[in-house]
Amino acid sequence: MKTIDPKAPSSGEGLFFRREFPGLLLAFILLLVVPVLNLTGVMSDLSLNLLGRYLCFALVAIGIDLIWGYTGILSLCQALFFCLGGYCIGMHMLLKTGAQGVYGSALPDFMVWTGVTELPWFWKPFSSFGATLAFGLLVPALAAFIFGFFAFRSRIKGVYFSIISQALALAAWLIFLRNETRLGGTNGLTDFKTLLGFPLAEPSTKRALYLFTALVLILIYFACRFAIRSKFGKILVAIRDSETRVRFTGISVARYKIFVFAAAALLAGIGGMLYVPQTGIITPGRMDVRSSLEMVVWVAVGGRATLMGPILGAIGISLLYSFLTGALPGSWLYVLGGLFIFVVLFMPRGLTGAFGDAKAYLDRRLARRKAAGKGGAS
Repeated sequence: MKTIDPKAPSSGEGLFFRREFPGLLLAFILLLVVPVLNLTGVMSDLSLNLLGRYLCFALVAIGIDLIWGYTGILSLCQALFFCLGGYCIGMHMLLKTGAQGVYGSALPDFMVWTGVTELPWFWKPFSSFGATLAFGLLVPALAAFIFGFFAFRSRIKGVYFSIISQALALAAWLIFLRNETRLGGTNGLTDFKTLLGFPLAEPSTKRALYLFTALVLILIYFACRFAIRSKFGKILVAIRDSETRVRFTGISVARYKIFVFAAAALLAGIGGMLYVPQTGIITPGRMDVRSSLEMVVWVAVGGRATLMGPILGAIGISLLYSFLTGALPGSWLYVLGGLFIFVVLFMPRGLTGAFGDAKAYLDRRLARRKAAGKGGAS
């Protein structure tokens, strides 16, 4: 009779570990390995800061994967929601700068040199960090909810939705460029000093921001994994595969689309709020159409409908951008376009899908060899 070792993991535990291994490995690297490398001097503070920014991009990529990879909605305005969150935290940090600015005024420097004598009314709530946090979450989500409500209720989908979302990003970019908006115009918001009283220039503050960003990314990744495996996630995939059939079952497709679109905007807003303190500036250039297209490329290259693929795509392409802008200035757009075309033509499932296909192929070859060996032995 076969004996069972009580200390051996059950099949359910083993299955859970295999399923969650990529996420656990990512958590181990980001939360333990990278900080240790930084503390021991192997990774510089600058490299740690750059990685922290890329993790913010990964948050946006997860949101895009939810709406594009799992729901089939190609949105070209996610950079706008990213910047809305970034502007919210930027306004708070500028107000807390106070008289430490160049002009020694309680007003932000750009308002002084543009002739503004009184703080605009919509700036005043951002003097409170709690209100700033609420606005940073609600403003992107509410903007996406309003836009999605009219778009999805009108059953706009496919390339038509992509076009109007691109038009939304362009319109917002043009508005934010104007000095009349009292948001810094083309120069945006910069020259931040502190966050919650901690100097942003201090290495300890940068390490804390990195760790918090990594922790938020890991938590959101596992939360999205749970959501995708639930009934909610199955409905999203069904909408992607056959929206008409889902609608015939009586499910409100528009409600699901509006919700997931707002959730993706919320994730983008969180990424923006974490990005600005680490980079020290936010400008309208970050919300233009090209930025949104780059974000889509992150997901396409990493692999749609995988969650982990977009994270790796966002980090990997950002690293490639940092290298090429120094080694081959002016070549980035050509490389990005060529990479996107290559992925669409030869790896439609992205790098993650290609890795999975290669692994499945090797497993089949190994199984055939074992079967042939057993046949020869018999």
